[in-house]
Amino acid sequence: MYKLHTAGTISVLLTLVLLGGCGRHSNKETYYLVSNNLNLPYWKTAVAGFEKAAAEYDVTAKVVGPQNYDASAESQAFDQAVATNPSGILVSVADASAMQSQIDAALAKGVPVITMDSDAPHSHRIFFIGTNNREAGHLGGQRVVDRLGGKGNVVFFTMPGQPNLDERLNGYMEIFAQHPGIKVAEIFNIKGDSGNAMDKTPQYLAQTGANKVDAFICLEASAGKDVAEVLKRQKATDRLLIAMDVDPDTLNLIKEGVIDATIAQKPYTMAYYGLKALDEIHHAPLKNLGADFAVDTFSPVPVFIDTGTAQVDKDNVDIYAASATQAGQQ
Repeated sequence: MYKLHTAGTISVLLTLVLLGGCGRHSNKETYYLVSNNLNLPYWKTAVAGFEKAAAEYDVTAKVVGPQNYDASAESQAFDQAVATNPSGILVSVADASAMQSQIDAALAKGVPVITMDSDAPHSHRIFFIGTNNREAGHLGGQRVVDRLGGKGNVVFFTMPGQPNLDERLNGYMEIFAQHPGIKVAEIFNIKGDSGNAMDKTPQYLAQTGANKVDAFICLEASAGKDVAEVLKRQKATDRLLIAMDVDPDTLNLIKEGVIDATIAQKPYTMAYYGLKALDEIHHAPLKNLGADFAVDTFSPVPVFIDTGTAQVDKDNVDIYAASATQAGQQ
């Protein structure tokens, strides 16, 4: 019995080695990460995770898309990636209505597509990896309620129509619905440029009396720092600022007390795990790549992989800053 057990164990181990080793992978396999705003620290972190996974598997990683916010340019980059017949595509969707048909066409062509960070839920993408954005909104919303004592005017800086940001907004609104003393004064469209948030903030600060804006809520990564700069210049220490993500500038502004809190995501994990998931699908193909796995109770893949969210404030900001420093040294 012992010999049979040992032989079986050795066989399993050899199989795992072959599957995980160089025999399985090739640098001829190409995986794409497609997104917007690639110049943001958030996306640089995601790219690091994507490239780390590619290096571990000895496959080729390519990152494409506009450096700024440009949904049309992202759509073009996606189609160009599909045209190369890659081993798989990981995409953060800026405009779900526009990209839904593109994603479905790629799958029909045999190109595996997984969404990350921002989903196209009505497409047949294999699954979504990222933040539970509604829960992120719940975290931020409860922070606002607690800090304002359940009463005050708030404004949002966002980009309506981008799925992840809309989900965060919905999360906030669900919390605020339970606290009628919180009033939403405006939902301001920054149109992909955090400078628009910076320009608009002084106008909000000038509002007084019943129209005073008590809290500024940034639903994407870049606006928090720009709004904070205005609050610092005008010494508006009586206003609440909630940001998104944990780039070094945001963490430093929390330490200074200008930003009250931010909601952390895990872009590195999204992209790292995303490439590995695409690789698994490439080597163990799904029988029907274009199937709607969301409605299949026997689906071989999940609908959603939640990479986690957390609130970062003065109590735990040093932990996140140390983690970022350590990652930069690796």
